[in-house]
Amino acid sequence: MSNDASSLTAQDLEFLRRPLHGFLSVAEGPVPPQPRPVWFEATAEGTIQLFTAPDSLKVRRLRRDPRASIVVAAPVGERERWLAAAGRVSVESDGAHELCARLAARYWHLDDPARAEDLAGILATEQLRLVIHPETVSRYTF
Repeated sequence: MSNDASSLTAQDLEFLRRPLHGFLSVAEGPVPPQPRPVWFEATAEGTIQLFTAPDSLKVRRLRRDPRASIVVAAPVGERERWLAAAGRVSVESDGAHELCARLAARYWHLDDPARAEDLAGILATEQLRLVIHPETVSRYTF
């Protein structure tokens, strides 16, 4: 395992650009974290972003305590590899629908009418963009 105090490497970004699920945990003081699987996008600037509904529990918790972490692991059948990034999260009102459309194209087959309809439903609702600004990055490759 290796730690880099605050940044994602080129190898990290390459790994994170794959259609993998991340497990997001938000801080909540003495309440234990409850990770949730999420779609995500690593940016060239070294942040990790995702989208969510404005009334979600994660947004309410992040407004009280803006710390979170995400863990991403390689799927079964590949060599063991994971990455964990933790840091402050900014809640942004812009760019969520565009991010959602990019991620849906990455994770779903949008030529499937049911998935295209699912995407249209998400895009018809208000969404926020959550941006994790890594302060600690841990990684493991076996």
